[in-house]
Amino acid sequence: MSEAAFILIVEDEKAHGEALVEGLRRTGHACHLVESGQEAVRSIRQRGPDVVLTDYRLGGEMNGLDVLRETKRLSPDTEVILITAYGSEQLARDALSRDNDYRAYDYVIKPLDIDLVREKVNRAARQALTARENRMLREQLDKAFNFEGIIGTSEAMSRVIHRAQRLAETMITVLIIGESGTGKELIARAIHINSPLRKNPLQIINCAAFNENLLESELFGHVKGAFTGAIADHKGKIEAADGGTLFLDEVGDMPLAMQAKLLRVLENGEVCPVGSTEVRRVKVRVIAATHQELKTLVENKAFREDLYYRLHQVAIRVPPLRERREDIPLLVHHFIRKAAAQLAKEVTGATPEVVRKLTHHQWPGNVRELRSTILAMVTFCEGELLTVADLPDGIRGGTEIVPAGTNLFMGLSMSEVEKIHIANTLRMTGGNREQAAKVLGIGARTLYRKLKEFHLS
Repeated sequence: MSEAAFILIVEDEKAHGEALVEGLRRTGHACHLVESGQEAVRSIRQRGPDVVLTDYRLGGEMNGLDVLRETKRLSPDTEVILITAYGSEQLARDALSRDNDYRAYDYVIKPLDIDLVREKVNRAARQALTARENRMLREQLDKAFNFEGIIGTSEAMSRVIHRAQRLAETMITVLIIGESGTGKELIARAIHINSPLRKNPLQIINCAAFNENLLESELFGHVKGAFTGAIADHKGKIEAADGGTLFLDEVGDMPLAMQAKLLRVLENGEVCPVGSTEVRRVKVRVIAATHQELKTLVENKAFREDLYYRLHQVAIRVPPLRERREDIPLLVHHFIRKAAAQLAKEVTGATPEVVRKLTHHQWPGNVRELRSTILAMVTFCEGELLTVADLPDGIRGGTEIVPAGTNLFMGLSMSEVEKIHIANTLRMTGGNREQAAKVLGIGARTLYRKLKEFHLS
């Protein structure tokens, strides 16, 4: 079993109840035994259990179905397993019916097979823990900052959003720096939508998507007859953005000749279409983005220094996904929602193991890669939850241990956190176990036991 859970056992025959407690504690569960339905309700009010294992026939005013109903009312994520006598299985089966407002997870028949009880409790515990984690993530997603589709709770993204919100109120030229797939265009859109120019056009062009001649025409426009195929006047992106915002994606890939013309737009607001001598006046706010270090390009004479300083009035550096792993569980559930709506599928979340594996992955393609991965998983998912079987092979079999950071361990069990911490400490001490034990504040024998337990060499 991979998860320890809190099990509430409701059994009016104390000896039977204690035997169940002993059998389940050996599996690693925390157990609490009560002898009546009324005690069970009081216990649930104090702390919602992961699983309730209750006898159907209880002495007192409440029977097992009453306990089931009150459990689901007070703690909807809790799963309930009924214990029934031979010959009374129909009552328990009725409680499992989908038509039942308060549905049981399963039932077991007396005399009890403790191995079967353990198996069913383990499955119910995993189901309850998954439901609880998904609900908590949905609640966190609702509370997380969401600036025009930019989602997260990490300190790194909080700084980005705060900076973007402040810049949205100005007309300053902004340079957005970040790896491919980090959401630079999303930041640019958010700035425009929250700016005084929001009612005016936002024009977007990827400078890496065109050769030099096509890029010039796309940016500055052309007049009829300017070149072969120019059968009519064409308004460029800059002129189309007049009064609004022009977003230049991958500006580091812009040819030097175009850079000189762009500088003229930024400094004087002047545009001259290809094939024309007429200078047209425009007023646009420019937001540029790049995955490259423009300063290095300037040093290598591949980017104009004067344009660099004109674009670099204020910079926003968007962190890669691997540097804000605490946002991954929220992003996973956000993308599941969107994919399920897009594909008209009833996928509501992911198992904790899936979330952990996705959180551990390096994501070289950043948020774009995560979004595509979730879309593919939802496409082929056959149930309500994404499971490990839905993961791509490269992620499903991943054993990577990620370095520690603020809130990085959200979604991990305590044993996994302990394993990662021990592994990182050993790495820090160069494999010196005695020194690692001192840093960890444990004895050498305890460390050796932990290394064996976690299969760490």
